[in-house]
Amino acid sequence: MSDVELVDRLNHGDQHAFDEIYSRYWKDLYSGAFYVMKDQEAAMDLCQDIFVWLWQSRGNLKMLNIRAYLKTAVKYKASNFIRHGKVKDDFFAKIESLAKPEPTENDMLEVKELRQMIRQFADELPKRCGQIFQLSRFEELSNKEIASKMSISEKTVENQLTLALKKLRISLGRIYLFFF
Repeated sequence: MSDVELVDRLNHGDQHAFDEIYSRYWKDLYSGAFYVMKDQEAAMDLCQDIFVWLWQSRGNLKMLNIRAYLKTAVKYKASNFIRHGKVKDDFFAKIESLAKPEPTENDMLEVKELRQMIRQFADELPKRCGQIFQLSRFEELSNKEIASKMSISEKTVENQLTLALKKLRISLGRIYLFFF
């Protein structure tokens, strides 16, 4: 059956059409979600949410390409999931649940050096970008708080942080390559 036929049958409440959509596309959706989120459980939950929504929305669906529609849904859901800090919270919860080995003197020195490198990196950013990065990462303010404090839009804060983090990854990558 084509996607159009599957959507039409799903709109009429056909459970077999839903099952066919699920079996055709769940692996692609899971792969896309896992690629972004790097967490098996979170990726599975996200895919389940999308398929639950699909079933609940039957009767109102208007799509020609199910795969493209569902992949877009994964991107949207994953970005919301990350934006709302659920990935970060889950990550820290998992870290805390593991036994905490005592850091060695070498570990503490490496962390200190890395922090210094990140602070130096922040100082080298353009003025506004550097201010936003420092408020976000060192003072741990939310994007909304930063936008309010600096009288700029949240979108500007997001864009500046994206640029800063991209530059930081490049900078740290070069340092990594230099040492190793």
